[in-house]
Amino acid sequence: MKKQRLIIRTLILIVLGAAVAYTIYANFKKDEIEKVAIGERAPDFELTDLNGEKHRLSDYEGQGVFLNFWGTWCKPCEKEMPYINNQYEKFKKQGVQVLAVNVGESDFAVKKFAEKYKLDFPIVIDESGDVQTAFRINPLPATFLIDKEGKVIKYHKGELTEEMVNDFMEQIKP
Repeated sequence: MKKQRLIIRTLILIVLGAAVAYTIYANFKKDEIEKVAIGERAPDFELTDLNGEKHRLSDYEGQGVFLNFWGTWCKPCEKEMPYINNQYEKFKKQGVQVLAVNVGESDFAVKKFAEKYKLDFPIVIDESGDVQTAFRINPLPATFLIDKEGKVIKYHKGELTEEMVNDFMEQIKP
């Protein structure tokens, strides 16, 4: 009986040890997971905005696209949204489009957020998380710069300053 308990306890410890080892390994490797590659075509998607209009990424070919993934609960996202809006107003007539992809929140929460910050650019909601998965987004905020041919020229994870947004939009201006 004692021998059986010892074997069971040993097996449990081995399983727990393996789980801990895998968790540590996965955390070290998560930054190495390849995002959408720079220089490659961005994965196409179609999402609906807050007004019910559909937006397909490929419809913006010929324009630079500032593709931003965000959430209303994300403090850095909240801080950068007014910067993105200011620069969008400056660059939209120069062929730069902003697509802000909210990651699965309710229309109500996103509309309230957009109204609070008076956001003018298209905001689409990735309800299923498929677009977030296709672009391998983690953590938020995350921004992709897409040139007029639909190729990714830059990926930035983390909060943006207004100067960075301006610089990024200059880079994708057709």
